[in-house]
Amino acid sequence: MIENLEKPEKKAIFKIETAILKRMVDQLVNKGFHWVLPVMLAKCTDPLWPDAGASIEERIELEIYDEKVRMMQSMIIHKRVLASSALEKFFILSPNIRIEKRARAATGCHLYEFTQLDIEAAHWGMEDIFRLFEESIRTTIITVKENLRDELQQLQRTLATPEIPFKIYKREELEEKHGEDWETAVSKEAENPIWVTNIPREFYDYEDEEKGEWRNYDLLLPEGYGEVISGAEREYEYAKILRKIERDGLEKEDYALLLRMAKVGKLKPSAGAGIGIEDSSAMSAEPSTSLTFSRSRGYRA
Repeated sequence: MIENLEKPEKKAIFKIETAILKRMVDQLVNKGFHWVLPVMLAKCTDPLWPDAGASIEERIELEIYDEKVRMMQSMIIHKRVLASSALEKFFILSPNIRIEKRARAATGCHLYEFTQLDIEAAHWGMEDIFRLFEESIRTTIITVKENLRDELQQLQRTLATPEIPFKIYKREELEEKHGEDWETAVSKEAENPIWVTNIPREFYDYEDEEKGEWRNYDLLLPEGYGEVISGAEREYEYAKILRKIERDGLEKEDYALLLRMAKVGKLKPSAGAGIGIEDSSAMSAEPSTSLTFSRSRGYRA
């Protein structure tokens, strides 16, 4: 293990991760976002249900001072409360624990614990998030290419600078063309990152019930690397949130604060997303030259 960490490739990976984080964080601060420290244990967390893209096998719970708390799967519930009260624009380097089905551990793209750069902004919409991340990803890649040539050469990797804005597709269009495994097929054939919208999932993602569309989105990376960002505009109306929680078979008590705020009109519309910057191999005992730039799976430089 120690010998593996001493390899030059590992140092190169850590240096690139540092450059990525610094560039993205600096951009957010310069745009007026506040840096918030993460929550790791709480009474409620993201249910990750009924998201077809998740396959949670176990949810870690423990008792502290006679109260049951859960390990954080994502801070979405906490982000909604914060964006509606103290801060309207903020980001978090948020650790997530997601024990997915054992088969996913073999993909090389799924980590049971990872850190994501998570943002939320009150009164923002889907297009605002698109522009923010498109600029961030493009300028970050340019920065790495300009300043870390030796490290990229050490890893024998090249980086393509993506063209912006990224194209936008609806999930049902891709599903009709490529079938159930559309994400894998689209990622393999794409030459530039693409946004995919209208993905049925958790109760807090905004659903336009009249149009039958979800105002949410994933960003897929080319070369088969798949999803790198997930996010959405958020539900804020009490009756609608309550109905969706009941529809999904969730416990209302887990989201009591969210419901109370919505009931008295204090839950603001917002939008957000999470992108992970994670080296899945840096702490591994096996040699690897991969740098993951993803939420829980994704982009290797």
